[in-house]
Amino acid sequence: MLAKLEQQTDTTADAQSLEEWKREYPLFAILQVNQSERGIGAGPMVGYALGRDTVEVNAYLNNPKVKELLPRDLKFVWSVNPIDKKTPLYELIAIKVSNRDGRAALGGEVITDAYDDFQQTTGFGKVDMTMNSEGAKVWARLTKANIGKCIAVVLDGYVYSYPRVSSEITGGSSEITGNFTAAEAKDLANVLKSGKMPAPAHIVQEDVVGPSLGKEAITAGFISFLAAFILILLYMQVNYGLIPGLIVDASLLINVFFMMGILASFQAVLTLPGIAGIVLTLGMAVDANVLIYERIKEELRAGKGMKKALADGYKNALSAIMDGNITTLLTGVVLYVFGTGPVRGFATTLIIGIITSVFCGVFVTRLIFEAFHAKDKLLNLTFHTKLTKNLLVNSKVDFIGKRKVGYILSAVVLTLGIVSLAVRGLSEGVDFSGGRNYVVRFEQPVRTDVINETLQNFFEEASVSVITIGSENQVRINTNYRIDETGQEVDDEVQQRLYEGLTSFLPEGTTKEAFVNDFIVNSQKVGPTVADDVKKAAMWAVFFSLIIIGLYILLRFKNIAFSAGTIAALVHDVLFIISCYSIFYGILPFSLEIDQTFIAAILTIIGYSVNDTVVVFDRIRENVGYYPKRNKKRLMNEALNQTLVRTFSTSLTVFITLLTIFLFGGETIRGFAFAMLVGTIVGVYSTLYIAAPVAYDVQKRQLKIKDENLELE
Repeated sequence: MLAKLEQQTDTTADAQSLEEWKREYPLFAILQVNQSERGIGAGPMVGYALGRDTVEVNAYLNNPKVKELLPRDLKFVWSVNPIDKKTPLYELIAIKVSNRDGRAALGGEVITDAYDDFQQTTGFGKVDMTMNSEGAKVWARLTKANIGKCIAVVLDGYVYSYPRVSSEITGGSSEITGNFTAAEAKDLANVLKSGKMPAPAHIVQEDVVGPSLGKEAITAGFISFLAAFILILLYMQVNYGLIPGLIVDASLLINVFFMMGILASFQAVLTLPGIAGIVLTLGMAVDANVLIYERIKEELRAGKGMKKALADGYKNALSAIMDGNITTLLTGVVLYVFGTGPVRGFATTLIIGIITSVFCGVFVTRLIFEAFHAKDKLLNLTFHTKLTKNLLVNSKVDFIGKRKVGYILSAVVLTLGIVSLAVRGLSEGVDFSGGRNYVVRFEQPVRTDVINETLQNFFEEASVSVITIGSENQVRINTNYRIDETGQEVDDEVQQRLYEGLTSFLPEGTTKEAFVNDFIVNSQKVGPTVADDVKKAAMWAVFFSLIIIGLYILLRFKNIAFSAGTIAALVHDVLFIISCYSIFYGILPFSLEIDQTFIAAILTIIGYSVNDTVVVFDRIRENVGYYPKRNKKRLMNEALNQTLVRTFSTSLTVFITLLTIFLFGGETIRGFAFAMLVGTIVGVYSTLYIAAPVAYDVQKRQLKIKDENLELE
């Protein structure tokens, strides 16, 4: 016991001495000095520190009292990459300033080319570069004067490499060697080539996610993915029976493996919007199988055998599947072209998911069926259960006859939305308005109005808004204070004001460092320039998506009436969702801001809604081919009723997946899920009561039809 007590006393003494040493030498507590067995290590590397400590190290080194002790021609610069991938330690490099104005001895504008290659002896990467005649002369002089020393390659204030000069280099051609991987050599070559561009780099958008929020996002994304996947698997078995449902489930599993494999081959970084794209794709992937199964059921009801019904079902459904998915694919491409950051991640997973879904839904499931049919198995399938046997079979709803009711209902709702837009407007996110966002999590519930009133005193020169995000102890604070200015000192000032304004809501004794590290779980900064760019890109994205879809529909259906119906329905859907955001922001307990994620939702809804519309139009085109002289109103009503089961099944699966994302996907994507949920419902409504009726009214004018033949035969 005495030995244990003595050991515990020694440990306590060591801990106390360590704390005293940190207080006495705060810089060396976070900066590990480059040392060797002989003392201070050789070379320009002063030491290394964790990425999170680099700002604090800079603050110590920039202290006027410290700078007085250091040579005037000394400059400290951090390495752009960590020492290794496992430990985020960055090197602090000492650079000698050779010019009075602080410029480098040789600028990147003299480099004419740079490319990566491999060293023949070691297999490591290397970089070869060439310079113009003027640069070659300066380079020869520099290398001759610095043999045995290092020359640093610096871009935007970060050191990419500091190779040691072994001899004078003449002619302007030289190589940089080291223990580079192929990727590192390629990056360095790109850096050297980018030196030819004189434009400086500025941070116009920055996102910082705390570890707790990042972990929560990953967990939420995984839960939403798993829950949606299980629900879709169960739904297909309940709707179409055990065996057909299992075959679809198998194709969905293969689809997920394909998607993950392709994303892994692209070395894609999976963000929460990316996970949402995968989950949404799963819901939409069922659409191809629903179309095929419904056509097979129709062929079976017509008296055909299983093998013939299967072949005709796949054949007749292919046109609708391709048209519907191509239109969704087009919106995904537009989203990728005009989107940035996480929105591009969402677009990437959506595009990949559409391609793999069509392949699995059309080819994989058919291969499975034909493998069983070749052995005369699975020939007695019905593709329904007791619950779904007569679901919406032979329905005779007069959609076209009731179109004016739909027109009036839509006009009333959209009028309310326009009034709300004129009176309340929209809540612009930081992507559109520019500014700084901070998500702060307190230990106790707080009132947004009280926090807003308190912070107004600390940000008198700027606007401040505070909203609740998720639970009552978590808020998002938005301010445009000094958003036109850049620099670490500006960010520090904003955080300082935020800390001082929120001190009364924090536990007693909370320091600024603890506040930034423990209470701010997410922050975002968008400059006014990029905010304007995002606005313009968003408007162009929606505009081009509508134009591209309208032209595709015109090309495929060769009648302006179908394009008019499609565009009318899409404009209706977009205005409806925007109206909901205007009416309900500040009322619902989650963010309804207009940002890039909202635009992603709008474009996805455009793709999904037009998918539904194209399936109906495809059936109308097919029925016209069978009955060219039949009354147009009757043809359209029959097409709408024949595809009603497909509309119900697909919409339900997409709704289930979106509801799962909404409930389990986390706060950061809840607004997106809400827009998609509303869009899914409105998209079905607009197909039945806007797209097809408008197409009918246009055709009615084209053909000068006077008698509509109101009876549905």
